[in-house]
Amino acid sequence: MTDFVNPIIEQRADPHIYKHTDGYYYFTASVPEYDRIEIRRAKTIKELNTTSELINAWYKPDVGPYSDLIWAPELHFIDNAWYVYFAAAPSREIVDGLFQHRMYAISNRNANPITDEWVFEGQIDTGMDTFCLDATSFSHKGINYYVWAQKENGIEGNSNLYIAELETPTMLKTPPQRLTIPEFEWEQIGFWVNEGPSVIHRHGKFWMTYSASATDENYCMGLLYADEDSNLLDPASWHKAEQPVFRTNWDKKVYGPGHNSFTVDEEGHDLLVYHARDYTEIEGDPLWDPNRHTRIKRLEWENGFPIFGDAI
Repeated sequence: MTDFVNPIIEQRADPHIYKHTDGYYYFTASVPEYDRIEIRRAKTIKELNTTSELINAWYKPDVGPYSDLIWAPELHFIDNAWYVYFAAAPSREIVDGLFQHRMYAISNRNANPITDEWVFEGQIDTGMDTFCLDATSFSHKGINYYVWAQKENGIEGNSNLYIAELETPTMLKTPPQRLTIPEFEWEQIGFWVNEGPSVIHRHGKFWMTYSASATDENYCMGLLYADEDSNLLDPASWHKAEQPVFRTNWDKKVYGPGHNSFTVDEEGHDLLVYHARDYTEIEGDPLWDPNRHTRIKRLEWENGFPIFGDAI
């Protein structure tokens, strides 16, 4: 079994690791400057920290609707092309308690995405012109799905989770369906937040993790799940855990674990990828503290259900 020394990559928040059919691991994450999309690849997860195969695939422009706060990029291979989903804002201005992010994509049709051939695809329109971010995608039975976090007018809080079918990798085919809102106390500490969804398909079910509350030591992860044969676009197909499945480990000083992704190690075992801090004394807004580090641990299964264990 592969052993990891945490953190595996420092100062990289919202980490996303994807193992492609070419045998490479691909890594994207938010950088502390929030000004670009960085992509790395390596033959092993450990080598992602030191690999020379690294590019800045896209830089934010100086002005315009997507010229600031580049958040939470995710690299996906859909319909034989590479796509990075990300969120960006026109400025750092907060309006009615929210940043002004919208979701965008870049694409690359080269077999190796560690090239400068990335093309800006524009905004992904959900039909709701509100704060949105943290898009991810998964496929099932020939259908590509898009899952993300967004503010919905009339619902208290910063963001809820939504799902839709994709017509193309950058265009929705169906209207958004709301899966969850921050309804429990542990989802409402500091901010009312459901964000950062990630999906894994195992044991006849789709498991969707997400993150909740403010991005300090209160940040934690919740869980939705649906049967693989159910209508995944129907919110009634999804069941929600009433308690968080992953949260601060005070004994080990791993604070605010969240915004995870899933991958597998070299032997094929499931892994949980997440970020966390190793201190709580944050000066100012936690968002500007650069020390959310990428961490990793083995994801266990028991009776078909994921066992997340303690943050390490």
